[in-house]
Amino acid sequence: MIRTQRLAAGFCALLAALTAGLAFPAGAVADETTANAPKVNLVLDVSGSMRAKDIDGGSRMAAAKQAFNEVLDATPEEVRLGIRTLGANYPGDDQKTGCKDTAQLYPVGPLDRTEAKAAVATLTPTGWTPIGPALLKAAEDLDGGTGSKRIVLISDGEDTCAPLDPCEVAREIAAKGIGLTIDTLGLVPNVKMRQQLSCIAEATGGTYTSVEHTEELTDKVNQLVDRAADPVVTPVATQGADSCAKAPTLKSGLYTDREEFGQERWYRVDLGPGKELRASVSVSADRAMNPDYGLLVRAVTAHGREIVRGEAAGNGRTDVISTGLRYPKAESDDDDAPAETVCVQVTNSYSAAAGVKTTPGMPLELTVDVVDGPSQASDVASFGLGRGWWLLGALVLAGFLAGVLWGWLSRWRVAVWRTN
Repeated sequence: MIRTQRLAAGFCALLAALTAGLAFPAGAVADETTANAPKVNLVLDVSGSMRAKDIDGGSRMAAAKQAFNEVLDATPEEVRLGIRTLGANYPGDDQKTGCKDTAQLYPVGPLDRTEAKAAVATLTPTGWTPIGPALLKAAEDLDGGTGSKRIVLISDGEDTCAPLDPCEVAREIAAKGIGLTIDTLGLVPNVKMRQQLSCIAEATGGTYTSVEHTEELTDKVNQLVDRAADPVVTPVATQGADSCAKAPTLKSGLYTDREEFGQERWYRVDLGPGKELRASVSVSADRAMNPDYGLLVRAVTAHGREIVRGEAAGNGRTDVISTGLRYPKAESDDDDAPAETVCVQVTNSYSAAAGVKTTPGMPLELTVDVVDGPSQASDVASFGLGRGWWLLGALVLAGFLAGVLWGWLSRWRVAVWRTN
């Protein structure tokens, strides 16, 4: 009897162990999925001006609530969504208190649509417009995880909590290199509000949209939430040096950095025989710039000899300027031939008027690819034309035949004219 009980107890213990062993990996997979999930924080202005009735015959607040309800219904299952408010709780006149009025209405996480809609339904236009403080808190809400992170700010007015400049806040967020994008939507915008919301979006590579109808608001927010669910490559934050000797060594990937006006940034790439380095760089003018500027990227040897360069110029009409380069390294007969250290230098000639802050530096995005080098048969680059020689030859032949035909027709017409 005792032996039977011991066998039964042992069997139960084994079953429990197997069950636990199966459960823990499942939990680990669930945690990994959550960590990689895209996150979106909707930041809604609930200040007193949202009472204005100038959107499709209703108030701005009513339009925002209707748009939010439709967006919540359409949010993809894999998106972790949250809602933060600004100006929703303090109705008084004390600016110091009003500029702290931002709260997480619905936490960023798996979406309970009914609960989120009930929270939105309680909102009433109340107080100030602390955009800067709300963006700082919204970025904290999205902290952690490796998936894409996006803030969607919806406001009907400019920030009322100076001197905390929302543009500077956005630049500080971008400078952290956490891959967070801020998109802004302006309800019935004026010039000053448009400039501020555009500046916030540009600082993080986001978009600004003017909205004057409920349907436009719904469609745009849906697009931004859906975009967060799309697979993206999250840039890796790096910090270039002021010389090649101190530069970080980069592998193939997408990197972000910051570069001040007229500053040099250096990076190193190890390039083996038979490989090709492809590098491209973009610098964003996220603040007011003087026109006529340039961007230069060079590949040089560890001893300072220039190998190849790429350069681009701008005249103030675009916010981003980009250029790139390619450097193939020849094959080696020695199987143990060491890799060559290639130094990549990025330099800009941006300048700004007095009063424009130079820190943090402008956003810089660098793409590095080390791929198999071209073969003579597959990637001929004769005089820079490559396979274009075939097209050039066909055009020459076609031109010759057309010339012969035209000449024969002309002589025939002249002969007929003389005969008649």
